[in-house]
Amino acid sequence: MAERSQLCSVWVGSETGILKGLSLGRKQAFNFCQMSTLSRDQEVRVLCWGDTAESEILVGSVSGTVKTFSTEKGIFTETRQCGDLTDGRLTGLAVTDSAALVTCVETGKLRVWTEQSDAPVLELDAGPSVSRMRQSPVDRRKVATGGKENGLKIWDLERPDKPIFTAKNLRNDWLDLRQPEWLRDVAFIPDSHKVVTCTGHHQVRVYDPSCPQRRPVLEARFGETPLTALSLSSGGDTVVVGNTQGHVAMLDLRKGLVRGCLKGLAGGVRGLQCHPSLPLVASCGLDRFLRIHSLEDRTLRHKVYLKSRLNCLLLSSRDLEAGGTAAGGEEEEGEEVKEEEDEVWDALEKVEEATKTKRRTEDEEKKRQKKRKKLQE
Repeated sequence: MAERSQLCSVWVGSETGILKGLSLGRKQAFNFCQMSTLSRDQEVRVLCWGDTAESEILVGSVSGTVKTFSTEKGIFTETRQCGDLTDGRLTGLAVTDSAALVTCVETGKLRVWTEQSDAPVLELDAGPSVSRMRQSPVDRRKVATGGKENGLKIWDLERPDKPIFTAKNLRNDWLDLRQPEWLRDVAFIPDSHKVVTCTGHHQVRVYDPSCPQRRPVLEARFGETPLTALSLSSGGDTVVVGNTQGHVAMLDLRKGLVRGCLKGLAGGVRGLQCHPSLPLVASCGLDRFLRIHSLEDRTLRHKVYLKSRLNCLLLSSRDLEAGGTAAGGEEEEGEEVKEEEDEVWDALEKVEEATKTKRRTEDEEKKRQKKRKKLQE
């Protein structure tokens, strides 16, 4: 199992509780789980790296269990209970610089855990119906939360008394009615204080906590259905968003315009992540496919069928196609990944059913003969 896990550069969590690893260079996929103990309570909701060396993956399940998977050993090394089903599903998972574990659930309980204690050392109330919790990649003590009728909040875990930024809702519409809020995903824009969010009302908003204005400094719209996930490109000037209909688009954060759409998806998007250094974006969702597109020419680079509905994904910082052989130079046997080639289907000739056309002509001749007989009579 160690040789298999070291080959994988893409990790995916499924509804069935399976952690899947993919080696794009060798076109192989591996399942890392115990098939005999699978249940819906082990559905994988969130994935994150446990350390900067990317030797551990933290796997958060719907029941509040957080498992530690070693990419060097290829096994789960630790299991920790960080909540239960009464708290709601996990909506976020992160690790601080001091190796403390940060979890957030739907009911708004934001907790910080340490290895020395089984109980949380810190617990905050982030409000009801939290949809997502994200950590700042630069300042890892800061996290952002939000959800349905629960606006964006940014927390400093070292000053947990109150959020350091609380977003303000938009002004009432032209009928003087309150505008609904529904934050679905959030990300910190690198090299700035700004934060970008996507909502269930197909809006993309940018907030700037460094200025006195608490309302969005930029707002754009895409599609007509709820947005479910977003991810920032390595440059930070483009955000990739996906919605419940399987539409994925790239938006320019400087002008608020759609730069282009990524085609090929057939189901709702649940996970999006841009590569930290390469112009690539990976997506997964209800159609059971993992797709990797290029952000430069928007072409589909990889399309992999993984047999179960997918919730989240995690990309390695190295080249995704690197790694061709296992340790020791021996070829490792695994489940071969079949990538659908649309060009092959397009090249096939279209076969028309000749029998139907013949029947139609015969029926038409009979009708004509009947009309002639009536006219003669």
